[in-house]
Amino acid sequence: MLGPLGEEFSTFAISARCAESGKFGVAISTRPMAVGTRCPFVKPGLGVVVTMAVTDPRLGPLGLRLLGLGYSAAKTLDEISISDPHIEHRQISVIDRDGNAVARTGKANHDWSGHFCEPGMVAMGNGLISERTASAMADTFKRMIGDDLEARLMSALEAGRDAGGQHGGQHSAALVVYRTQEYPLVDLRVDEHDEPIGELRRIFDLYRPQIEYYETRPWQPTALGVVEDWVEARAKAKAGGKP
Repeated sequence: MLGPLGEEFSTFAISARCAESGKFGVAISTRPMAVGTRCPFVKPGLGVVVTMAVTDPRLGPLGLRLLGLGYSAAKTLDEISISDPHIEHRQISVIDRDGNAVARTGKANHDWSGHFCEPGMVAMGNGLISERTASAMADTFKRMIGDDLEARLMSALEAGRDAGGQHGGQHSAALVVYRTQEYPLVDLRVDEHDEPIGELRRIFDLYRPQIEYYETRPWQPTALGVVEDWVEARAKAKAGGKP
């Protein structure tokens, strides 16, 4: 089925807040290019907004501004819905600083479209093969409690793909996570790829050992050395049982 502009709009994503670390993040995949620029919007310490389907990227920054004014996730979503005359073509989720999580799937989205919300998490999608794409993401995310948020999101996105993904397949994917800094802890993107989630996994596995290095280097510019040497030293220390 084609969207109102003659293009098939299908996307699936999981967004979450980690109560232990305070991280917010999103893992997302779709068919068109550059999903990482149009759909996930995160403000550290404040919340996360995801805009999908016939996406209006202006709604993400609007949602974050409302959260910044102290609005709850539910109130933020209500205000976004009232402000948008095309809301039935959208799919939007919001998680606030307290982990309240809400979503709205517009009536114009075709099957399967929907969402699963729990405290600190939203798994959702539109134009999916079945609801299992979204429910598999939610189930995988919950099973991995205790792991880093970025790892949980990555595995959840893979589970959505393995459960069927979306109509038309995926060609774009992104993983975005913030902790306390204004810059992202993780911001990885794959565009126009036959297996974008698999490629996202490949580069995530390469980048994961470097995350702490790039997070802390700004205030330790001369103490950490070259990233490859730092990663190797950390790996040897862990292998030797050192802290």
